[in-house]
Amino acid sequence: MAGRRWIAYLVLFALAAGVAVVSRRPLVARQAPAATSAAASSPGEIDHYTCSMHPSVKQPGPGTCPICGMGLIPVTKEQQGQGVVMIDEARRQLIGVRTDAVVRAPMHENFRAVGHVTYDESSLADVNLKVHGWITKLYVNETGQSVSRGQTLFTIYSPELYNAEQDFLLGSAHAAAAAPRGDDAGPGRAELFGRASRQRLHLLGLTDAQIDAIAASGKPSEELAIPSPASGFVIEKNVVEGASVDAGMRLYRIAALSKVWIEAEVYEADLAHVRVGQPATVTLDYVPGRAYQAKVAYIYPYLDPATRTGRVRIEIGNTRLDLRPGMYASVELSSDLGSRVQVPASAVVYTGPRRLVFVDLGGGRFKPTEVQVGAESGGMYEVISGLSPGDVVATSGIFLIAAEARISTAAKYWDTTTEAADGGSDLEPRNKP
Repeated sequence: MAGRRWIAYLVLFALAAGVAVVSRRPLVARQAPAATSAAASSPGEIDHYTCSMHPSVKQPGPGTCPICGMGLIPVTKEQQGQGVVMIDEARRQLIGVRTDAVVRAPMHENFRAVGHVTYDESSLADVNLKVHGWITKLYVNETGQSVSRGQTLFTIYSPELYNAEQDFLLGSAHAAAAAPRGDDAGPGRAELFGRASRQRLHLLGLTDAQIDAIAASGKPSEELAIPSPASGFVIEKNVVEGASVDAGMRLYRIAALSKVWIEAEVYEADLAHVRVGQPATVTLDYVPGRAYQAKVAYIYPYLDPATRTGRVRIEIGNTRLDLRPGMYASVELSSDLGSRVQVPASAVVYTGPRRLVFVDLGGGRFKPTEVQVGAESGGMYEVISGLSPGDVVATSGIFLIAAEARISTAAKYWDTTTEAADGGSDLEPRNKP
């Protein structure tokens, strides 16, 4: 009996030992693949282990997060010191990571300005008189009416002008009567009086043709026709028929619209890139689908203190009269910046006070690199420092790369204290310099 008991005890002991061994094997099996995966996906010497949800957790060995219970992931010394992110080919395909090269190429900075159409000030003409009188007949009596140079605008009766015509006729008659005497001592008094009376009519505003017509008729005119000094459109009219007018009054203002000005408001920061003769493209909502090519004619030497903009004048032909003064216009200017190092704008991550790009080091390794960017044009940023031509950077999937970098990379790239003071998010890709 005693022997049988000992045999039973030995069998039970063996069975218990076997169960214990079997129960331990799954634990070993669960840990081994994790270690193998960590070694395969994270080449290089491991610095520490951290939690993907709680980066503040750092442990020297594998395990679970004491906060959320998730498995810890390894961080290599290269990742910790240089911020390198490891992304294998399968994950690259999954998150859509694409890369592009940094290039040195000609760069043009395009910027827009708003403006309005206005009259060409050099083509404005005013109609006024140098004598007092009365309007006897008004031929152009509507604002906006088209007139031609030399066209009669109105007729006027002026006692002062009538007396000057009489003096001219009298002086001309005396000069003609004195001419046969042939005075060799020089022009006689009658001739001098005739010249003076003619000059007086000139000073009162009459043309040579009008003076010759008075001389041919032999009598002063009670109604003198006043012609238009220029061709264009009447944009101001301050007279009616029968009105009394004084010397110096502006009766009409005439503007030629064959050429107009676009006065554009350019932001202070863009004024350094504007120069006289620079090409400009003008578009208007009134004429959709059509662009007018012009050039900058003048840059005004002052700023508007309220809007901090400078005014730029652009001259443009208007033979079809599509451009009407008062219209709003959009102006696009382009400045040649020469050859610049450029990076795609989609590659730049805005991290508060910093701009980062992820340089492809090969082998699935991406390193965050701080850059300084300048002008932006055509989806490209000028690189002032941080990159060289030929460097390859990630241009898509940037947000996911940045998210992983935020978890496991060097803290110097993700200084939340500085970013909080700056008021920006530490993981927000933005296309702004």
